[in-house]
Amino acid sequence: MRQTLEQKRAKHALDKVREIKDRYQGGQQDKFVSYVERLPATILTNGLGQAAAMLLAQGKGEEGSAHRLLYDILTEWLCRDHPQPPYKGETDLMAAIVSHDRTAYLRAQAEALAYLEWFKRFVVAFLKKEGM
Repeated sequence: MRQTLEQKRAKHALDKVREIKDRYQGGQQDKFVSYVERLPATILTNGLGQAAAMLLAQGKGEEGSAHRLLYDILTEWLCRDHPQPPYKGETDLMAAIVSHDRTAYLRAQAEALAYLEWFKRFVVAFLKKEGM
């Protein structure tokens, strides 16, 4: 059976959230939930490039940082080796953003927002604690 792009987004997002649930506990999960919930608004306000740069800056120097993990997940999705991603075959999101044209950037931003819809839903469903 051939999957739609929407199904592929959902599967990748769900797989990543399951990995995070197994890897991080307590306060780390809470921080991650908070970052994921704010990221789409940050992208809409500042653009994908600024949002990615913010994740890199805030994750600097912290081994296993939630910011860096989120950056790496976006990189993996937007740069995967598949016919549809905006930065196919690239290894780093920020390098891809600064080396491609505006059309690719706009595609990447739209794809990041579409992906984050699924990712955010799964993060809230599996990682967010009651009352947060």
